[in-house]
Amino acid sequence: MTFTPSLFLRRVLLLDAVATGATGILLLGGTSLLVSLLNLPVSLMTYAGAFCVAWAAIVGFASTRKQLSRNLVWTIIVANALWTLGSIALLVSGYVSPTLLGYAFVIAQAITVGVFAELQYVGLMRSVTKNARA
Repeated sequence: MTFTPSLFLRRVLLLDAVATGATGILLLGGTSLLVSLLNLPVSLMTYAGAFCVAWAAIVGFASTRKQLSRNLVWTIIVANALWTLGSIALLVSGYVSPTLLGYAFVIAQAITVGVFAELQYVGLMRSVTKNARA
């Protein structure tokens, strides 16, 4: 089922895409600097960076659509929520031993992605409600 996304939802999706893309580029391009600052595995930063760049393209594309699938928006929301939970799980798993800055980096991006998920949910509900009245 498609709907017309509100301007709010489209802007949140666009902001998510920009932030995710920037994070991906930072992780891919700055790995050699970040590894010493964050003490996170190079492979983790490389894979996460590549995923972020690809994900940013998908979310950015969605932000430009005049009509969106509810399933696509739900997929973005759930993926963002899972990323948030996965980031926290990574820190408590013992798989990594980041520096204090590394912990701060992972926590900050987890909070940011979680906020995007919440804002996207709000935007979806507003859009669907608005479309139902139309």
